[in-house]
Amino acid sequence: MEKNKQYPWSGCGTNKDITGCRFSLSVMRDDYVRHILSALKQVDTRHVWSHTDALSTTYRGHKFNVVNAVKELFIAANDGKTHMTLEATFTKGCPGDTEADIPLALSPKEKEVQEKKFDVLCKFSFYPMGSNDYMDQIAYVVNLAIDRNLYVGPSHYATELKGDVQDLFAYFNDIINYADEHIDHFIYQVTLSVNSPSTQ
Repeated sequence: MEKNKQYPWSGCGTNKDITGCRFSLSVMRDDYVRHILSALKQVDTRHVWSHTDALSTTYRGHKFNVVNAVKELFIAANDGKTHMTLEATFTKGCPGDTEADIPLALSPKEKEVQEKKFDVLCKFSFYPMGSNDYMDQIAYVVNLAIDRNLYVGPSHYATELKGDVQDLFAYFNDIINYADEHIDHFIYQVTLSVNSPSTQ
């Protein structure tokens, strides 16, 4: 890049406590559009900023509220028999972020909802951006999964997990809490799968 040339995101960045998640839900049934839209409507989005476009849905707000809203969506969409996947990217601290598109209140909700339980397969990749000790940061996150009995094993470019939906999202919350304290900018990608014919 030429010297003194501006990056497209020059002047962006935010000091607000904003966590974001962009996700895509895939439901393997003929009426997937109706099913996905129905699940989205069941989520309490009063504590997050929400926007759905042609490719995916974005939630922005306090880290707890964002993780919990994604959990609500995934639970609402699972009918217990249809193969379904969720691809989600959580992030905080991006220098290209802005202070726009946030809910009125960034404070966390008082409690979680939807205590339904079911097993979920998961793969995740954790990216601590700009950290010289990034492998130590990744190792901490993986060891946390081992301690929680969620760890299945390593895979190419990802780590495989399996566990109850409540335990997995509690783990996601703990990862974001840890990253929030130790890393200025992080990205965390997950793929969740339920009712897959490959496991039957």
